[in-house]
Amino acid sequence: MSDYAINTKCVQGGYTPGNGEPRQIPIIQSTTFKYDTSEDMGKLFDLEASGYFYTRLQNPTNDMVAAKICDMEGGTAAMLTSSGQAANFYAVFNIANCGDHVVASSTIYGGTYNLFAVTMKKMGIEFTFVEPDCSDEELQAAFRPNTKAVFGETIANPALTVLDIERFAKAAHAHGVPLIMDNTFATPVNCRPFEWGCDIVTHSTTKYMDGHGAAVGGCIVDSGKFDWMAHADKFPGLCTPDESYHGITYAEKFGQGGAFITKATAQLMRDFGSIQAPQNAFLLNLGLESLHVRMARHCENALAVAKYLKGSPKVAWVTYPGLEGDKYYDIAKKYMPNGTCGVVSFGVKGGRKAAEEFMKHLRLAAIETHVADARTCCLHPASATHRQMNDAELAAAGITPDLVRMSCGIEDAADLIADIDQALAQV
Repeated sequence: MSDYAINTKCVQGGYTPGNGEPRQIPIIQSTTFKYDTSEDMGKLFDLEASGYFYTRLQNPTNDMVAAKICDMEGGTAAMLTSSGQAANFYAVFNIANCGDHVVASSTIYGGTYNLFAVTMKKMGIEFTFVEPDCSDEELQAAFRPNTKAVFGETIANPALTVLDIERFAKAAHAHGVPLIMDNTFATPVNCRPFEWGCDIVTHSTTKYMDGHGAAVGGCIVDSGKFDWMAHADKFPGLCTPDESYHGITYAEKFGQGGAFITKATAQLMRDFGSIQAPQNAFLLNLGLESLHVRMARHCENALAVAKYLKGSPKVAWVTYPGLEGDKYYDIAKKYMPNGTCGVVSFGVKGGRKAAEEFMKHLRLAAIETHVADARTCCLHPASATHRQMNDAELAAAGITPDLVRMSCGIEDAADLIADIDQALAQV
C-alpha cells in the first residue's frame, strides 16, 4: 500500500484478502496454534521461521492491524500492545535498562510522566525532563553519557504544546540515540514524525484510532532508519547476542528495519505479556477505516470551539495549536498543515472553583477521563488525570488549576458551542 494516499491506507492497508477469503480482517480468537512436528514449532522458538505459537507474544489479527498502522506511519515494522501506556513502556524499556538515562519533554501526558518519573525510576532508569521550548543549550545539557533515548509527544496531552520534531531529532542523533514520539493526538493522518527525523512512534490506539471508546490499546512503529550497529556500545540488547534466544543478535539478524520490534516482541511481550486482545484489534481496525474522515471533522469542530472561547469574557485563555495567534500555530502549520487535533484547552476565569463549577453544568459534553472520541468529552485535569502532581509539577507539565480540556467530537459544532455557552453562563 506504500504508493497509496493515507486515506486509502486507512481503509485498505494491512490486509488484502485472497480469492474467496473474508473481506473483513478475521478475528483469530485462539490462544495457541497447532503444528505437525516439534521441529516446525522449534523453528519459531529459534526465530528461524515466521509464524505463531502463543497469542501472548503474537496473533495474526493483531499483526494485520499493526501492519496497517505501520504503513500509515511509513515505518518498517510495528506491534500492537494492550494500551498506550504499555506501548510507551516497551518503546523505552526495549533500549534503556537499569543504570540508563532518558531525556523527555516535561509536558507529556500525566500518566506517562508518572510511568517515567516514578515507576521506571524504581527500575533504575532516570529521566531528565526538559521544557519543549527549552533553548538548544538547555537541551544539550540534559544529555549524559548513559542517555539512551529522547521522548516527546507530537501534541502534548493536555498542554497542547507542539514539539519541534526536527530540533529534538537533531539533538538526539548528535548524541547517538533515537527520538521516540507519541503521535496519539495528531495521528498519522495529520502528522508523520518519521518524515521529520523521528525514529520510533508510539500510539494510544484507544484515542482517535479507535475513536469510539470501545477498546483500549497501543501501538509501536519503527521507522527502520536508526542504525543500531553504528552505536552498538549504547545498545547491547540489540547489538550483542541474546542468550535467551540461542545467541541471536537482533540488529544483525533482522537489520535496521526489524530489530527493534522483533526484540520488543521476542523479549518484552514474551515476559510481560501486554498483548492486545484480537477482538480489540478487530474493533481498532474498524476505527482506522474512518480515521481520515473523522480527523477532519474533529479539527473543524475544535477550531470553531476555540474561536468561540477566545471571544468569551468568562474565559481567561485558550490554547489550540490550530488557532491563529496561538503560541504553537506556526510550528503546527509546519508539521501538521492539514490540521492538528480535536482537543482544546482553556482556563475558566475564577480559577479552580470556577472550572469545577463549569464542569457541573455541561449537558452534551460528558465528563470523562477519555479523550479523542467521536463524542465530545471534557475533563478538569488538576482534579483528575494529573491530581498525583503537586503545584510545581503541574506547572512544569503545563497544567494550571483552571485548565479545562475539551475533546471535541464529531457532532454539530453549533450544538457544542451552545452547551459551552450555557455552562459558562452559570459560573
